[in-house]
Amino acid sequence: MDKYIVIIDDSPTIRRSVELILQGEGFSIQQAVNGREAILKIDQIRNEGNDIALCISDINMPVLNGFEFLDELRKIDKFTPVVMLTTEKEQAKIQKGKTSGAAGWMVKPFHPEELLKVVRRFVR
Repeated sequence: MDKYIVIIDDSPTIRRSVELILQGEGFSIQQAVNGREAILKIDQIRNEGNDIALCISDINMPVLNGFEFLDELRKIDKFTPVVMLTTEKEQAKIQKGKTSGAAGWMVKPFHPEELLKVVRRFVR
C-alpha cells in the first residue's frame, strides 16, 4: 500500500514545485487542479487500496476552492491532515481554515525546507 500526498492548486508551477520538493523525499504524489478533482482523485487512490497521508491545498481555485474542498473532505474523512498553502494571510481566513479542519497554514512564497518541515510534522 502506497501513501500519497495530494497537491491541490490551480497553478501548474506551484503543483510541480511542491511535487519536486516532496519527490526528493520519496513521497508518492498526486496532483489536482481544484478541490473537486482532488476529491475524485482521493476516492480513486483509496479504491486502489492506497492511503492519503496528507493534502496540501491552495484556497483560491475555480470549481471548488480550498475551504469548500475541506468541507467536502471532512464529510468523508475526518482525520487526513490538510495543510493550506496560499497567498492568504488574513487572520479571519486562517481561523476559517482551522474551523474547517485545516491542520496547518503556509503562506506563498515558501522555502523548500519550510515545506519539508511542515510535511514531516504530519507524515511519518
